[in-house]
Amino acid sequence: MKIAVLFGGTAAEREVSLKSGNAVLEALRSRGIDAEGIDTRSLDIPALKRFDAAFIAVHGRGGEDGALQGLLETIGLPYTGSGVMASAIGMDKIRTKLLWQACGLPTPGFRAYSGERVWVDQLVAGRFPVMVKPAREGSSIGMGKANDAAEFAVALATAHKYDRDVVVEEWMSGGEFTCAVLGERALPPIRLKHAGEFYDYEAKYIRNDTQYLCPCGLPDDRVAELQQLALAAFRAVGCRGWGRVDAMLDGEGRFRLLEINTVPGMTDHSLVPMAARAAGLDFAELVVNILRESGINA
Repeated sequence: MKIAVLFGGTAAEREVSLKSGNAVLEALRSRGIDAEGIDTRSLDIPALKRFDAAFIAVHGRGGEDGALQGLLETIGLPYTGSGVMASAIGMDKIRTKLLWQACGLPTPGFRAYSGERVWVDQLVAGRFPVMVKPAREGSSIGMGKANDAAEFAVALATAHKYDRDVVVEEWMSGGEFTCAVLGERALPPIRLKHAGEFYDYEAKYIRNDTQYLCPCGLPDDRVAELQQLALAAFRAVGCRGWGRVDAMLDGEGRFRLLEINTVPGMTDHSLVPMAARAAGLDFAELVVNILRESGINA
């Protein structure tokens, strides 16, 4: 079987995607799998037909939002991870949160802005601090915390540079966790401890003082609770294969779902490989398992 590793693209997460894709490519080749890297920034669609399957490592728009999945569906090429619908929903933080709410799953209160107009209002006006996020970006790009009205105006303008739609979320003051999902099982959760006010791009990919705690330090019953919540969130969106669910504790110690990642990072700083190691899977084993859980037997 010949595998196309798709990475790069044109989104704001391009540099991270290049690192993820090259790591996946090296892992596949280390297992004797015939694999070739393809940068989707200049994608030759007819050339894809010479492959048997694709490993998607394109983060953000054009790779994680259903567009690439739709293309691969059209040409009949099997691929890793979630399908068109789940990818599109998972990329959109607002619609993911609305879906979770409809399913009775806990998520922080929020407002959603389309342009300058508030079209969803579930957060008390003037209630600070808040987290401001572009609705369809990853890697914490364009995100900012606002402690007052002046900071809110700046954070909103920054987020609007990346997306017309912006989610303004109730600030969570408790611990931050992430839980990877591989097939039908949740991997060991990771607690994130960082020097900044939130887990931003610098903490994720640049700084060396960010701590990743796995075991996460929670009692066994809370670990199980978080894992079941992550699986419920994953299934509610319609995801498959693999992914990662992010959550935080509120001031009363209750888990609140933040977002879902349908094509998580696969770099040396990435969280899914860390969780896999804690579960006894090295990087190459993780990559092969992602293929298998996506129905691809390389």
